[in-house]
Amino acid sequence: MKVSVNYWMVGGFEGELPIADAAQTAKSIGYDAIELCYGAGELLPSTDEGKLAALRSRIAEAGLEIASLATGAYWRTSLSSPDDTERTAAVEFTEAYIKAAGALGVDAVLVVPGSVDVGWDPSRPVVPAKQAYALSQRSIRTLLPVAEAAGVCVAVENVWNKFLTGPFEFASYIDSFASPFVKAYFDVGNCLINGYPEHWIELLGDRIARLHFRNFTRKNCGGTLDDFAASLLDGDVDWRRVFEALNAIGYDGYVTAEVIVGDAGMPNIEQAERVCGEMKRLIEQYG
Repeated sequence: MKVSVNYWMVGGFEGELPIADAAQTAKSIGYDAIELCYGAGELLPSTDEGKLAALRSRIAEAGLEIASLATGAYWRTSLSSPDDTERTAAVEFTEAYIKAAGALGVDAVLVVPGSVDVGWDPSRPVVPAKQAYALSQRSIRTLLPVAEAAGVCVAVENVWNKFLTGPFEFASYIDSFASPFVKAYFDVGNCLINGYPEHWIELLGDRIARLHFRNFTRKNCGGTLDDFAASLLDGDVDWRRVFEALNAIGYDGYVTAEVIVGDAGMPNIEQAERVCGEMKRLIEQYG
């Protein structure tokens, strides 16, 4: 397995640190790869291929790989929105996102496939689950030719969206596309609020394209955003069981740290370095 870090941890939420500098920082503190974040800073739908090629070269010069692309855009522009204008904008954004990944030599992008609600944003609508499912499928199917042409997998992440909340439902959703270009971006910490990551891993199997590592502590039969931990070693993840499940399915790809606590300021280089050490020790112990 290769250890990767989400750009937000070393570069900031709004692209405060240039990507090349963030890559050098990530390499210097021990990471093998970086997950770039699209939609702010230097990576926008307007970023041309020349700029993308230059970024790719600068990251390679730093001795780092690009593990994947991620984005926070889907919380405000949803692929399952009942508003046609918003949903079209989400599809167009994702088309550009996929093409950018291809230009950067990346074969997977993190996609939030839709939302029933956004729990921390009361301005967002509550979408009936049946409608969210159908609209999300329609959007992803529209994107499949773009993904296939670019050689980029749409890696659907399990997030707090009250949508695809269990591993059977999640696997069924992925299988509905019957395409190698739709897989799972499995977040170990996100599923703890209503499940166990080792169960998800067993059921998703080779549908998993990428992994996010973080930890979370359940409280009062659930928890809040503030219950995500600043350390992989604090919380309810049973890492031994997680790695047993990963080893059983033969996963040997990137594991990306996305250790972000509430509204904590980013970048946080000290935290990113500590988490890198934790990831390496976990892989050495259980991998």
